[in-house]
Amino acid sequence: MNSPETEARPFGGWRELMQIAWPLIVNSGTFAVLNFSDRLFLSNYGEAEFRASLPAGILFFTLVCGFMALAGFVNTFVAQMWGSGDKEGCARATAQGIIFSLISIPLIMLVAPVGLWFLKLSAHGPEILALEQEYFKILMWCGGGMTMSSALSSFFSGRGKTSVIMTCNIVANSINILLNYVLIFGIGPFPELGIAGAGWATVIGSWLSPVIFALLYFSKPVNAEFKTWKNLKFDPWLFKRMLRFGFPSGVHWFLDVAAFTVFVLLVGRMGPVAHIASNIALSINLVAFMPMIGMGIAASILVGQYLGRDQPDYAERVGWLAMKIGIGYIVVIGISFILFPGFYANVFESNAGATVPFDELLKTVRILLVMLAIWGAADATALILSGALKGAGDTHFVMYFQSAVAWGVLVLGQLAIVLWLKLDIFISWGWTVVYILILGAGFFLRFRSGRWKRIDLLDRRATVIPEPEPTEDLATRM
Repeated sequence: MNSPETEARPFGGWRELMQIAWPLIVNSGTFAVLNFSDRLFLSNYGEAEFRASLPAGILFFTLVCGFMALAGFVNTFVAQMWGSGDKEGCARATAQGIIFSLISIPLIMLVAPVGLWFLKLSAHGPEILALEQEYFKILMWCGGGMTMSSALSSFFSGRGKTSVIMTCNIVANSINILLNYVLIFGIGPFPELGIAGAGWATVIGSWLSPVIFALLYFSKPVNAEFKTWKNLKFDPWLFKRMLRFGFPSGVHWFLDVAAFTVFVLLVGRMGPVAHIASNIALSINLVAFMPMIGMGIAASILVGQYLGRDQPDYAERVGWLAMKIGIGYIVVIGISFILFPGFYANVFESNAGATVPFDELLKTVRILLVMLAIWGAADATALILSGALKGAGDTHFVMYFQSAVAWGVLVLGQLAIVLWLKLDIFISWGWTVVYILILGAGFFLRFRSGRWKRIDLLDRRATVIPEPEPTEDLATRM
């Protein structure tokens, strides 16, 4: 199976990592800017719309992210197949992601009533709840497009062609941001739709992205090299393999985001100051931290490619390198949170704080930003090293560990703090800091153990892998 591309080669170091990572970082940044713009425009449109946008938006993402993560696991298959020189295998793997995306469209729409039910359980005020429900129902039409985009983009990201992903999403997200503005406020011939305008702009942008990727994927030069049309068919073995390793990744994302959604919904019960301050802090953190998602994907790609070339030591080195770069970046951002809290809070000053004293809001935001700075390094560690583990196929450990901590620590603790003990916003956020510190430590120890090196994702090893010791966890047996 070896080709000139799979011959042993020296470790690429930070140059190779950043060559793949920087377009993904920019790409993640565009999504952060998109979400930030949504909330900034809505904060200037009305306080109620601003307060409704985060709970409804994160609940929508909770219900869709599992489908996206499973379709996006194509990235790991493509990375390892590309590393081993199997070009048509890259197209076969992508085809399974496309097929899964089409199956997911009706499934996503079927879970919409579940989301509306959870919004009612949040016990937010009638005005806020009505806006949350309106925004959520519109956003659900995005799910299929986002899942399809996740599958198609993996064909490019798995091969390290991350600049293609960056360019496509910059185009789609720029159009989305423009439509946000004109549809929220009613500019020119467009009607003033408020929060509904933000929702429909996102729907258009979410479907524009996979259309662009599909045009490139099925283009003449790509088809000539990878036989994308020929391989657009169901492959039972590969589809089952994708479900076996990708399903834990989807479950992991769903349970993790769902746990954080519980936290966001519970914060909304603490009053307008706590609700608005949390929305502001989390919106700021989204912009600052989104680049680490790009670094985590880059770590996943290179770990997969090095394992595809049978270079596990290089795979380990690139994982640690990505973590160090990520921590260095987030520490700088965290220092800015501590030194310039007023600058961040003032961005949302207009309508977001119209019904609460701004001095009280600023004081709360200041403390929450300090907490963001504290958990930043652990969050970067968890995100990047979990990405590296998924690049090796260690998705079962990622699912079991993160889900157990998310629901056993974060959710149970938040329910006790908010509903039973009725403590304040700072205790609630402090408990979230504890949760993220545990996550960072757990993924650090797992990656350091090296157990992920034993996983044979594509079942192509000629040698027999020894059975694990009885003390090892289930993830090493998958």
